[in-house]
Amino acid sequence: MTIQRAAKAGFCFGVKRAIELAEKAAGTGLTASLGPLIHNQQVVDYLAEKGLEVIHSVDEAKIGQQLVIRSHGVPPETYEEAKERGITIIDATCPYVQKAQRMAASSSANSFVIVVGDKSHPEVKGILGWAGSNALAIETLAEAEDLPYYPRITVLAQTTQQKSHFFAVVEELKKHTGELIVQNTICAATEERQASARELAEKVDLMIVVGGLSSSNTRKLGSICSGKTKTYCIETAEELLEIWFTDAKITGLTAGASTPDWIIEEVYKKMSEFMEKTQIQEAEESAVKTVSTVSDEENMMENFDKGLPKLYRGAIVKGTVVKITGDEVFVDIAWKSEGMIPFEELSATKVSNINDLVKIGDTISVMVMRVENQEGYPVLSRKRANEVEAKEQLAHLAESKEEVQAVVTEAVKGGLLVDLGMRGFVPASQVETGFVDNLEKYIGKTLRLRVIEYDEYKKKLVLSQKVILAEEQEGKKEKLLETLKEGDIVKGTVRRLADFGAFVDLGGIDGLLHISDMAFSRVKHPSEIVNVDDEVEVQILAIDTQKGRISLGLKQLKTNPWSAAAEKYAVGSIVHGKVVRIAPFGAFVELEDGIDALVHISQLAEHRVMKVQDIVQVGQEITAKVIDFKPGDKKISLSIRELLTEASEASARQDLENQPEIPEVTIGEKIGNIPDTDVDTLK
Repeated sequence: MTIQRAAKAGFCFGVKRAIELAEKAAGTGLTASLGPLIHNQQVVDYLAEKGLEVIHSVDEAKIGQQLVIRSHGVPPETYEEAKERGITIIDATCPYVQKAQRMAASSSANSFVIVVGDKSHPEVKGILGWAGSNALAIETLAEAEDLPYYPRITVLAQTTQQKSHFFAVVEELKKHTGELIVQNTICAATEERQASARELAEKVDLMIVVGGLSSSNTRKLGSICSGKTKTYCIETAEELLEIWFTDAKITGLTAGASTPDWIIEEVYKKMSEFMEKTQIQEAEESAVKTVSTVSDEENMMENFDKGLPKLYRGAIVKGTVVKITGDEVFVDIAWKSEGMIPFEELSATKVSNINDLVKIGDTISVMVMRVENQEGYPVLSRKRANEVEAKEQLAHLAESKEEVQAVVTEAVKGGLLVDLGMRGFVPASQVETGFVDNLEKYIGKTLRLRVIEYDEYKKKLVLSQKVILAEEQEGKKEKLLETLKEGDIVKGTVRRLADFGAFVDLGGIDGLLHISDMAFSRVKHPSEIVNVDDEVEVQILAIDTQKGRISLGLKQLKTNPWSAAAEKYAVGSIVHGKVVRIAPFGAFVELEDGIDALVHISQLAEHRVMKVQDIVQVGQEITAKVIDFKPGDKKISLSIRELLTEASEASARQDLENQPEIPEVTIGEKIGNIPDTDVDTLK
């Protein structure tokens, strides 16, 4: 095996400058850095020994403490906050990052600023801070495709971006603006290291990438190399495993811009030791074998040991489950003792019952974590073996966008968890095409999923069922739109209610049944007519093929009550109805479904009425007379007063008719009947 180093690797100018400034400042006394100076824990630990404290906000700074701004930079508010508190700033921001900050600040005044990079990275957050509110960061090409139109866009790059990705996003942004200003802020040193790593990876059997796994620069180097050859990313020499180099004839070595030379040298030294060991073993195997003089017992033990599989930390072996306890699984791996899997090493997601994962007799793959524990058992991990085996498959699924199925193991804040060898996260917004209010109901159910984001180095796997369902729904929608036509009567299922109507699933596309088309009568809320999951028969009123919208009607399938109203409610008719609504000027009376009439306040009683409620109440049954009918306006006027007046007049007539008759007499006749003694008086 030979080892080849990348022509450009390790510390870049910006990182080296930041470390020198920090180390010098720490030597003068009380000094802290705002966050880890660089993304390399070994360097951070080294600087801590020199007296550089790590704090995470300006508020944490002590009185009299110097504050080092790390190479990634910070927003302008940080400088202002430090100034207000009287803190001395030592600015170790990388010059390339400072240039990007200045461009973002000047561009935001007359254009919308887009930064292509990792949204969570401090460098990107800092650049956005300089750009202000008129800016955003995007990571993927898909995010660029979803952007709206902006009259003018200025696009910048995180300094560690891959040039190919940056310019792919640039091409997409051209579709979203009338004027695109491209500022290529990718660091030259970053480009050199990525190009050097790519060139070396094409020539070797194996690549080792050294650097902090939290470093964006290191992760991108790993991504580039893994696209060319088998690649492992490590932080220190201790993480190297001999098994990686078994079949490698030529091995490449590169390092991120945050990796110091001494770590690179340690890794190179250990790789060299593996190389020498391999060469010695090959020489021994090719040498002439000598006759052994060991005893039969020694021969038997040697043969027994030779028959055992080679077991070492990181090895992946197959075994059979032979015993399950409350929190452990024992596996026969054909070694001198059974291996033991701790409960927490069974799955990448939470499991409440071991028996849901494995059963006695199952053959499973496991990774060796320790060759022997204190009891002599190899300690194994099914979770880590699955993760290693799943990497290639997950990378393929992320590229091909093929569907994969997985069982939901847990509901967490914001989504669901599944186990696909690596723990996968399904955001709540990606479970169904509509809103999901109860995630717990999905536990134990199988989802149809597609990988929408996969990062092997961040161990990030995001999936979506929604995109699959949406595509299928779109296909059904297109077919339905081709077959449906206005006037058709169709059946559907009520899926959702809103204040303005109900959404009805017609078998792949939702139509809107507006509240005004539910009934001829006044409807306050759709729930008065339909409920979720109701099967309804509706008529298609209108189809907008461009927007994919369908308007539905329910009342159109019923007879319009106004068609016979002229005959039923002619002027002079006596009608019965129920008071359904009261207004200051009168009461509305429902004569039948879809027909309301008005009793004006002046027609409620024979006397002057001050308040409608003094005479009638909602829900009260009344009898009234039709005094006006306007079919064109669909208005009917009623009067209770006229009925009362007619009733009073009829009653008076009846009283007169029922009085006894009085005989007619003359004055003379009357006087004739008066005694004589009274006649004089009358005279």
